[in-house]
Amino acid sequence: MAKNAAKRVTGEEIWLDGKFVKWADANVHILTHTLHYGLGVFEGIRCYQGVDGRSAIFRLKEHVRRLFDSAKINLMQIPYSPAEIEAACCEAFVRNHLAAGYVRPLAFIGDGAMGLHPGENPVRVAVIAWEWGKYLGDEGMAKGIRAKISTFARHHVNSKMTNGKTCGDYVNSILAKREALLDGFDEAIMLDTQGLVSECTGENIFVVRDGRIKTPPLHSILDGITRGCVIEIARDRGFDVAEATLTRDDLYVADEIFLTGTAAELTPVREVDHRPIGEGKRGPVAEELQKAFFDVVTGADARYARWRTFIA
Repeated sequence: MAKNAAKRVTGEEIWLDGKFVKWADANVHILTHTLHYGLGVFEGIRCYQGVDGRSAIFRLKEHVRRLFDSAKINLMQIPYSPAEIEAACCEAFVRNHLAAGYVRPLAFIGDGAMGLHPGENPVRVAVIAWEWGKYLGDEGMAKGIRAKISTFARHHVNSKMTNGKTCGDYVNSILAKREALLDGFDEAIMLDTQGLVSECTGENIFVVRDGRIKTPPLHSILDGITRGCVIEIARDRGFDVAEATLTRDDLYVADEIFLTGTAAELTPVREVDHRPIGEGKRGPVAEELQKAFFDVVTGADARYARWRTFIA
């Protein structure tokens, strides 16, 4: 399990239930309901240091809105306003002396009643920021990663409501990710219950064929915020981008494949199931959109300044 091994996450302070506490003091009771049953919601958001030296969180409002949407889907009432969560995200970077990094708002059900129904257990909220580099590695970003089709299917749309980021749902992703790593790959590509291409364990997927970009429709996938950004950026640059169903063999004969996500950013795929994709390296479309994406998040391309929330 050495490949893609992550270093231990640590920092100085964590926002927990309305106030910042020391990192080591951000603890919960062993009977925390979410720990046992998985009902909680979260977001992952990146902060980038811009070309002007200023730090800005990327798509903060959209991520926090999705956090509250996820809570609503799961019948959870977050006891703070979106503005309070946004402010905590910004302050978390300041408190932890981070010019860039990753922030995770997490709403979870605390201890009290046990059993599947949480009763009157409180909904608690944490915001944690830490330094996080390239999720799939610097080499993967430059040369592309190796992926395999997972033996685990993505959730059916009516068993796992795909518009929410629910903690327990990610067991599905963990199983697929572990299988891929144990088999010598970097990532798993998951099919839905109909056998169509869905998404990866934590990323949306795009396929390029004859200059046209396709990505699966919003049926069995998370409506990724980075996915939406890349679609808009690509169309603004003149690319034909369409949502379309994709089969497993569509992947094998693609000219290019790339993944998008807050953690993965824009990562090319050079191989699927031992089949080289295109020339077996990062393709020109992925390279162009990768550069365009990083120009956007760092402010080098000012047309998308509305997507950046500056940290005081």
